[in-house]
Amino acid sequence: MTDVKRPVNSHKAYHAHVYFEQATLPLATSLCEQAGEKFGLKVGRVHQKNVGPHPKWSCQITFGTKHFDQLVPWLEQNREGLSILIHALTGNDLEDHTIYAYWLGDSLELDLSMFRG
Repeated sequence: MTDVKRPVNSHKAYHAHVYFEQATLPLATSLCEQAGEKFGLKVGRVHQKNVGPHPKWSCQITFGTKHFDQLVPWLEQNREGLSILIHALTGNDLEDHTIYAYWLGDSLELDLSMFRG
């Protein structure tokens, strides 16, 4: 594992991508559903396939600066070993998934080729 940057609340909007596999599907599904209900957030589909730059199955939670300081520690406390990517939404996908990417748990290598047209 490389140096992992801790999440910083310095942008207006974010995605949290909760990564999982078959064995952790129920945990990830429950975590995402709970986050959506507890914080009133939009939770995306629970993808049981690799989507976009993501190297594992994932579920996306969309949130803003207003929920950052409560959601991120809650995710850290409840992730039970799952890796979670938190990144800013600035309009620059490459920067969002590199410069503005933060991890809870182990970092994973993203496939950034789609952003390097």
